[in-house]
Amino acid sequence: MSGKELSVLFLGARDSEQCSKALSYCRSNFANCVEYLGQWGDPLAEDIGLWEGDYIISYLSRWIIPERILVKAKFAAINFHPGTPEYPGVGCNNFALYEQAQQYGVTCHHMASAVDTGSIIAVRRFDIIETDDVASLLNRTYDCQLQLFHQIVDTITSGDALPISSERWVRKPFTRQQLNELGMITTDMAREEVAKRIRATSYGQWQPTIEHQGFTFRLISGVDVKATL
Repeated sequence: MSGKELSVLFLGARDSEQCSKALSYCRSNFANCVEYLGQWGDPLAEDIGLWEGDYIISYLSRWIIPERILVKAKFAAINFHPGTPEYPGVGCNNFALYEQAQQYGVTCHHMASAVDTGSIIAVRRFDIIETDDVASLLNRTYDCQLQLFHQIVDTITSGDALPISSERWVRKPFTRQQLNELGMITTDMAREEVAKRIRATSYGQWQPTIEHQGFTFRLISGVDVKATL
């Protein structure tokens, strides 16, 4: 079937420029595109259960989609994850920076009831550079993700089968608790450890915290890491 004959359920983030670009591409390439956009904490719309169609596409979606919805896709329910198979779950780019990974990227995979566990369709990678921080890595990740999105949508609309990747998820998905713990600094940590955590978790208003004598202090955004160590 060509794209002009296919119906798609698009799930994404509200007020996201990257998500808007992906949604616009879907609208241009599929016969019917039903969209649900939300922010963290928003409930999943009740009427989403009424949808039936060919593909579900999750792009920076804030929801974990239940199995009862996934099975409504005739051909596939796919997700675009802003991380490689080495970094599933929450805060994937943060952990890549913390572990001083040499490469990062994005993954397209089939959706399963458990987050970031479905079989992988395709992976695209790029090199992490020494000056990368959370913001720069996210920007390059989102650009890479949009490129992979175009590639996969073009495959679908051309009538070709989705690719099957030989790659597998490397570990269990990172959790919100693990990400929160990564952003905690204690006074007994080595200087190198502190620097790694600041680099990996400083992003705008989200800054690491320092635990000292029962008090919690939050670092000020924009502090020069080298100057403070």
